[in-house]
Amino acid sequence: MGNEWDRLIQVLIREGILRSQSVIKAMRKVRRDRFLPNHLKDYAAVDTPLPIGFGQTVSAPHS
Repeated sequence: MGNEWDRLIQVLIREGILRSQSVIKAMRKVRRDRFLPNHLKDYAAVDTPLPIGFGQTVSAPHS
């Protein structure tokens, strides 16, 4: 998952979505999979909202 997450961060930087060095540093330090149910952890680097239960979602990384 680490390489996929790093690639997503690089894409978001290249597209100008991620510009703040503090946000980039935070995203590199705290990966999204930590906030997902086990059955969705493989999708953590997909740039889309994902369900976390109770009708709620974790935001897409580009948000």
